[in-house]
Amino acid sequence: MNAIAINGSARKNGNTTKLIQTVINTLEKDHIECELIHLAGETIRGCQACDQCKINKNENCIISDDIINNCIQKMKNADVIILASPTYFCNVTAEMKALIDRAGKVGRANEYLFKNKIGAAIVTQRRAGAIHTYNSINHFFLVEKMIIPGSSFWNIGIGGAKGEVLEDVVGLSAMKALAEQIIWLLKKIHN
Repeated sequence: MNAIAINGSARKNGNTTKLIQTVINTLEKDHIECELIHLAGETIRGCQACDQCKINKNENCIISDDIINNCIQKMKNADVIILASPTYFCNVTAEMKALIDRAGKVGRANEYLFKNKIGAAIVTQRRAGAIHTYNSINHFFLVEKMIIPGSSFWNIGIGGAKGEVLEDVVGLSAMKALAEQIIWLLKKIHN
């Protein structure tokens, strides 16, 4: 069993990474192989609405000069897909939105490539807007026919300055609960 976590933050080792790592640490203790991909520093274009993915049906976006096709293949091969983003103006980052749009279009064009996989959203915020960000990621999972595990609360951590999210006891508790639910669900699916 394996998980892929994709970090949409502009910071590779900021608060969003800290929350992802909290989940990964718990998953790895249960022998679930995990990989973390950072979108930070990548130049990623949005979907150009060309519909070539529907014509080609080759599990790839026609735009091939960025990281998205690599992400799509890793998502296809994973049992668990974790998408994480800080809150930028009450939504996901532009890079995460491009991933969602392009992977979503490719997934649906190829017989729901991510169907029945577990999808988990992780969101950080400084002050507000995280619920919309959280919903944006979960809407992707739902339209792709994926399974969303519950947690003890929404999978949101609060922190502005780098590392400050580690002081959010409720957020860290939600990450641990999320990881435990993912493990439970994986065992149910694979038995």
